[in-house]
Amino acid sequence: MHDVAVIGGGPTGLMLAGELRLAGADVVVLERRDSQDLVGSRGGGIHARTIELLDQRGIADRFLAEGTTITAVTFGGTRLSLAGLPTRHPYTLALFQNRIERLLLAWAQEVGVPVRRGVEVEGAVQDDDGVDVLLRAGDRVRARYVVGADGGRSVVRRAAGIDLVGPDATRTTLIADVQVDGDLQRTGTVDERGPHGLHRTDDGTVRAVLTEAAPSTDEPTLDDLRRGLVEVFGTDFGVRDPTWLSRFTDATRQAASYRAGRVLLAGDAAHVHSPTGGQGIGLGLQDAVNLGWKLGQVVRGVSDDALLDSYHAERHPAGARALGYTMAQSLFQRADPRQEALRDLLDAVLAVDGAGAPVTGLVTGLDVAYDLGEGHPLLGRRVPDLDLAGIAPAARVFELLHPARPVLLELGGPPLDVGAWADRVRHVRATTTGPWVLPVLGEVPAPSGVLVRPDGHVAWVGEGATDGLAEALSAWCGRPYRRSRIGVCGMSSSRYSGPSGAKPNRP
Repeated sequence: MHDVAVIGGGPTGLMLAGELRLAGADVVVLERRDSQDLVGSRGGGIHARTIELLDQRGIADRFLAEGTTITAVTFGGTRLSLAGLPTRHPYTLALFQNRIERLLLAWAQEVGVPVRRGVEVEGAVQDDDGVDVLLRAGDRVRARYVVGADGGRSVVRRAAGIDLVGPDATRTTLIADVQVDGDLQRTGTVDERGPHGLHRTDDGTVRAVLTEAAPSTDEPTLDDLRRGLVEVFGTDFGVRDPTWLSRFTDATRQAASYRAGRVLLAGDAAHVHSPTGGQGIGLGLQDAVNLGWKLGQVVRGVSDDALLDSYHAERHPAGARALGYTMAQSLFQRADPRQEALRDLLDAVLAVDGAGAPVTGLVTGLDVAYDLGEGHPLLGRRVPDLDLAGIAPAARVFELLHPARPVLLELGGPPLDVGAWADRVRHVRATTTGPWVLPVLGEVPAPSGVLVRPDGHVAWVGEGATDGLAEALSAWCGRPYRRSRIGVCGMSSSRYSGPSGAKPNRP
């Protein structure tokens, strides 16, 4: 029996499986496609926070080498610069999903993830000890936990009885990778239906996107694409030989729960939305990095099963915010006088100095703040990637996170001691060489110490004292192996930062 079976070998599934291996879990990926090359150009890139997650694992350079950085985003009709964001990656990376998947697959294989291909999953049945994953071939795979990363039509989600909640579709869009006859310059337009466009990709194929006149749920065909292109452009451009062809909607729905017992959801299995704004791949990778270390600690027996409840508590609100953004952005993708009037008004508002900061923080994912209680502004937010002095070799914060282990940074305040958690928490004494700056909030008071979770979010902040550190270590790093020398403060401490609704394990 495996510790975890991940259903789906797309970006979310591969990232999650890699995180689980780093956490010491026995994981297997079950993927229905025979090849990673069958995905095509379905997704178009990732934003700053997702690039940071890859940087936290030491693999961001692989992606940057293959993509194109874009230093602005557009909301409504306003172009908002990302150049001033407090991150080492103040840009969006344009990179199609097929290339993202290849890079993630290579990394997952490096850390020892087995991927079983050509495996069609038909259901999942859980009991008190594990989950049986039912395969079309008639056999089954047994695991202690199962994660559905199998897309918007998730078999795992349906088997777990988890509902998708949200607005229905108002339009459908065809998307395909095709060949065309003759030369083709980038062609794009927007009408009352929505956006349409064709452009040649780096590998010579043409990516076609066409918003349809009437919503459809039928299986898409090349003839559907040809007819639509003629209606919009007066020609079908001789499209032929599709590598893949799909139809998506602007339905915006989110799983009512990201967990049902031993079954969890991540990526498109947990949230479906229009690809407007490029949130899809990034949301899935952020789900994966939030869940991987938690599930790894649970299957290794160092944390109680209740830690998994914090996955829904943290990622569901973050996902809801991103889905709200995609709905708002999609309003501006139709040529309609009323929407154009709204766009003009919004443009005037965003032209005010600093008014676009909440939008860029949301789009990039840099402003995500998990509710870990009251306290310092850093609590629950991603840790800034500051340069560190006083350690050898010289490092920056994200480099300490490459092994996906918690890090306790002691930054010149009172001495800190990881005590009974020394086997799984890296303790680093250093000083920072720059100010602590957060998106939207700006500069915040420098802490005397921080406990950083493997996903890069701050679980405890020292403000000249050690109050609450033991509780945070217990809540997020599992059971201590021996009695800690850290004094345990009462649960009323404002610096306690455990999972929502979960009580920490006392030392």
